[in-house]
Amino acid sequence: MIDVNNLRKGVTFEMDKNLYRVLEYSHHKPGRGNATIRIRAKNLRSGTNLDMTFTSGDRVQDVRLDYHTVQFLYFDGQFYYFMDMDTYEQPAISESLVGDQSQMLLEGMECKLTFYEGEALDIELPLTVDLKVTEAMASVRGDTATGVTKRVTTETGLHVQVPGFVAVGDVIRVNTTDGSYITRV
Repeated sequence: MIDVNNLRKGVTFEMDKNLYRVLEYSHHKPGRGNATIRIRAKNLRSGTNLDMTFTSGDRVQDVRLDYHTVQFLYFDGQFYYFMDMDTYEQPAISESLVGDQSQMLLEGMECKLTFYEGEALDIELPLTVDLKVTEAMASVRGDTATGVTKRVTTETGLHVQVPGFVAVGDVIRVNTTDGSYITRV
């Protein structure tokens, strides 16, 4: 059990048989009475965000999470298969858990999976990924003066806004947290 005063950003805890990760934390001390702790937490099983309020002195159950470095192998239409780099086990992760990050997964990419009692909860990609451009609109002559951008499609199906000079066949570096263009490689 941990005191709610120790709930900081990134801490994972269990309450009512659900796992939560703290996204935001604030501590309010009124003139009288006990302090209140307000947090915004993400339910790791359902993916929903909740606002919670606790009174100073409340306690929640802390959890121990396991982190495994894995390599992405393939997607069979329903599950994403990874290989644990230490044990060579091949956990299968559902499409709903991977979500929008699937458009940034490449075969052979190393990721970090978070497990709780054998159940996969979260996937963490590297900060950047290099993707090949497969479709791009042609640039119009004279558009370079205004810093114009265009939308391209990468080999994984991800759509990215890039500068006008990026062409089909170029490899671009993309930020995995928000899907934005960083540079041409």
